[in-house]
Amino acid sequence: MTSPALAAIAALPKADLKSIFDTDAGRLEKMVLTQGPLRFDWSKTHLTDDLMAGFISLAQAQGFAQQRDALFSGFAVNNTEGRAAEHPAERGEGNADSVARAKVLHGRMRALIDAIEAGALGDIRHILHIGIGGSALGPKLIVDALDGDGVRYDVAIVSNVDGTALERAISDFDPHATLIAVASKTFTTTETMLNAASAINWLVESGVDDPYGKVIALTAAPDKAIEWGVDETRILPFSESVGGRYSLWSSIGFPAALALGWDAFESLLEGAAAMDRHFRLSAPHENAPLIAAFVDQYYTGVLGCQTRALFAYDERLALLPSYLQQLEMESNGKSVKRDGTPVDGPTAPITWGGVGTDAQHAVFQLLHQGTILTPVEFIASIEPGNTLDPAHHRALLVNCFAQGAALLRGKENADDPARAYPGNRPSTTILMDDVTPEALGALIAFYEHRTFANAVLMGINPFDQFGVELGKEIARSIEANGPTGFDPSTMALIDLALGEG
Repeated sequence: MTSPALAAIAALPKADLKSIFDTDAGRLEKMVLTQGPLRFDWSKTHLTDDLMAGFISLAQAQGFAQQRDALFSGFAVNNTEGRAAEHPAERGEGNADSVARAKVLHGRMRALIDAIEAGALGDIRHILHIGIGGSALGPKLIVDALDGDGVRYDVAIVSNVDGTALERAISDFDPHATLIAVASKTFTTTETMLNAASAINWLVESGVDDPYGKVIALTAAPDKAIEWGVDETRILPFSESVGGRYSLWSSIGFPAALALGWDAFESLLEGAAAMDRHFRLSAPHENAPLIAAFVDQYYTGVLGCQTRALFAYDERLALLPSYLQQLEMESNGKSVKRDGTPVDGPTAPITWGGVGTDAQHAVFQLLHQGTILTPVEFIASIEPGNTLDPAHHRALLVNCFAQGAALLRGKENADDPARAYPGNRPSTTILMDDVTPEALGALIAFYEHRTFANAVLMGINPFDQFGVELGKEIARSIEANGPTGFDPSTMALIDLALGEG
């Protein structure tokens, strides 16, 4: 970006992290923020008072407050598709009419869950959830993170069109005791509908009476689900204004609500709603998602960092990096602004990561001594997710905090350069009280709003995703018309693997 506000930020001195701590006695007080069950620590980043002031000016120049208001008012902030982005309404925050509609649809979902629990669909012990992208990643994250709280059904979430994924998922399921949830906003998603058809065939071949009677449709296109064979009473709609990667709060969250219980799902919503209110009402200098976006923009827009690493020091959050890859890169991986003009700087970095302490023995060599500067984000929980010897959790947390300290401090070694650590490498730490539904809801909503704040600062639309369409169109063309007109490499691959070149 070449705006005067960003140019002023780029012109500010670039201080070493250790010197920042040495010269700013009140750094922790200014750079640590507690919001509900989450504690955000940006003190080990290069964000200073001057940078904070510069980014607040940039936010004002980009109309951040107005765009945030538009998001919560139900305005068509997704300008390329002429839609609102009303995932906050699913949590009870936003346009009054949309909030009321979401409440009605949640009531419909709860009533169906109550009926299933009462045996209306027979003896159900397994849930097979079929979706892809946001229709799978959100429910998968929630169920995996919270299953220690007592999952009441076996849950398998299948997204890959590779039949191996579906075959493995159902290998231990009793087809007569399996409920199938088909999640697709349009109910036309190629991979999802092929997997759904194969799942129905599995029920038929297993002798299940009325296999379509075991299907729940989660969609914004109820008519398509009815055409496919699902009875209207087992369709859980959600609003067209809820984007796929923001949809776990809607009926897409059905498998989590059924498996974990409605109280847990409601707490998830309440935690997210609390973060919504914080984001909507807080001033810039104490607004967690916006401050996090300031940090992101400094490293991508000013220092040119092309990746951002996320490490969850908690096995319950093992799927969070994968979830955030879609949220951040599909939302902000753009090359044009909201007005259609080319962007004049970098947009989303590559999001990647893993789980501590595994990642320490796999990728931290590059983070500590490599030549590529990578901002790191650590996430940990004060309370453990297990009942084993407390030494396990203490070792986990000690390792997490030590890595941040080592990245900051580094270590000189004039005698052996191979054992020297340059330090001055930034990290953020998010410390949760515990991985509860409320805390997880707040954490995910934080990342959603951070993604939106980054988009505003860059002047782009985070709610469309046209970049995923071209390859899918070509695949459909090959299926319909055969392989014609492609480059020699593609033609050779098709001929070798499919015998159709």
